[in-house]
Amino acid sequence: MFMLWIAIASLCMMFAAMTSFILVRESSGNWLEFTLPSLFFWNTAVIILSSITLHVSYWGYKNGKVGLYRGLLPVSLILGCLFVVFQYKGWMAMQGMGIHITGNASGAITYVVSALHAVHVLGGIGALVLANAHAFLLPYKITETRKQRFARTVTYWHFVDILWVYLLIVFINVL
Repeated sequence: MFMLWIAIASLCMMFAAMTSFILVRESSGNWLEFTLPSLFFWNTAVIILSSITLHVSYWGYKNGKVGLYRGLLPVSLILGCLFVVFQYKGWMAMQGMGIHITGNASGAITYVVSALHAVHVLGGIGALVLANAHAFLLPYKITETRKQRFARTVTYWHFVDILWVYLLIVFINVL
């Protein structure tokens, strides 16, 4: 868990540096203001819901509620995948609005930062796939190793959730 927190701290510093770059670049002029496609807001609801279902699944695992554990874990995975699909559709909607990655800096930055976040979500989806495999291929048993592994998955997923909300707030305020 300590290594996960170090990784999260590093990612926070990286995204904070990107935020700083966005703010400096915005104030230098030639900044195209545009409204984010509504899919970015649906994305936010999807990733928040996935964090809730994952957290309840983890609670179910720890408290012997196998139905909650096994029932909500795949829902979290599906919602995580839906987030990535909506992200892609949001980028396509931006292109439809005439905002291209090679155009104005504001559009390019939005693509790059949101894509970098999506890459980290894909890493979380990998962890969710593994958690689902453990839930359905191994007999239900609470062990310290499995509990810690699941806790790391939940922590990381909550991090990418909170990070997306933060990024959306940044985008809303600078675009």
